[in-house]
Amino acid sequence: MIDFNVPPFTGKELDYIKEAIDARKISGDGKFTRKCSRWMEERFQVKHTLLTTSCTHALEMAAFLAGIKPGDEVIMPAYTFVSTADAFVLQGAKLVFVDVRPETMNMDERLIEEAITERTKAIVPVHYAGVACAMDEIMAIAKRHHLIVIEDAAQGVDAYYKGTALGTIGDFGCYSFHETKNYSMGEGGAILFQKDEYREKAEILREKGTNRSKFFRGQIDKYTWVNYGSSYLPSDMNAAYLYAQLEIADEITRDRMRSYTYYQEGLKELADQGYISQPWVPEYAVHNAHMYYIKVENLEVRSRLIAYLHDNSIHSVFHYIPLHTAPAGIRFGRFFGEDRYTTVESERLLRLPMYYGLEEKDLEHVVKTIKSFFIGGGIIAGQAAIGNGNKNE
Repeated sequence: MIDFNVPPFTGKELDYIKEAIDARKISGDGKFTRKCSRWMEERFQVKHTLLTTSCTHALEMAAFLAGIKPGDEVIMPAYTFVSTADAFVLQGAKLVFVDVRPETMNMDERLIEEAITERTKAIVPVHYAGVACAMDEIMAIAKRHHLIVIEDAAQGVDAYYKGTALGTIGDFGCYSFHETKNYSMGEGGAILFQKDEYREKAEILREKGTNRSKFFRGQIDKYTWVNYGSSYLPSDMNAAYLYAQLEIADEITRDRMRSYTYYQEGLKELADQGYISQPWVPEYAVHNAHMYYIKVENLEVRSRLIAYLHDNSIHSVFHYIPLHTAPAGIRFGRFFGEDRYTTVESERLLRLPMYYGLEEKDLEHVVKTIKSFFIGGGIIAGQAAIGNGNKNE
């Protein structure tokens, strides 16, 4: 079976974990936690980076630091993981979902302004598949209406918008280092921000409501409980695992891009014939090959293709069930305007195996199997012809 995902492993992870153990510092904010934070601050040109136990917790921190209160409204896409929504629901906010652009599956920035009310507090763009949202337009809307922008860049680590790293454009950015991401620490994430005014508040929040970080820097002679907080600080052993991958980040990206390009070129024939749609990347974006997906005609065809791939030893998956159709989404949010694309496009989308070290023979098998499904008799003739994308929408 060709796995859908294999967590990245470079060979140095165990050495670095042992180094953390030998230093007798396996809790948070040790040597490797600092190394990871410094690496991101330098590479992405962001002033402050704090590792967290997950991107979910990074989003929760951002919601708290942004001052989200009960009754506030937060605008986001419904096509996203539940963590994007949960972080704001926990603060008592009402979710306002807007439709996506079908060519990128990102929130349609043209729909945001009309969705704003006197209760709106924040906009949460989600950079799907590591492809940037239209951030100039989103930031301009936020500035006009005095709104906070929190980037869910869980899939966007080392991806860029007009040369600027995703997660560093808005007021806050949130990364994921889950085992399915380009760089992993098993479970983990990071919150990024530029403004100095958030640093102490973020450190206190992350350190259980104490000023412990200032104590470790020698700024105070003892630490104490000073505000609300929780335990958002990951183990230094997790950070040690992550740092081994950050050291060869460019190599990992090149390898993933090789797989992405193989799929893009190998499946172009099917796209040209109208059997599938392929990913599209706007000129302003540099993606990170986080995933490769195709879109087929409809849910029925997708289900049959998943089964066909499985029968041919290939593990493929669909992605999000739109949040506004879920019981909690109905309870905590509302969809603004028409659901023109979110649901129908989500039912067409299928993710293919993608990970660091994916072998060419496996890529070849995936491409040949998909071709055989559409052209070689795997699907009833005539049922799979679809339009090739919606770039002009």
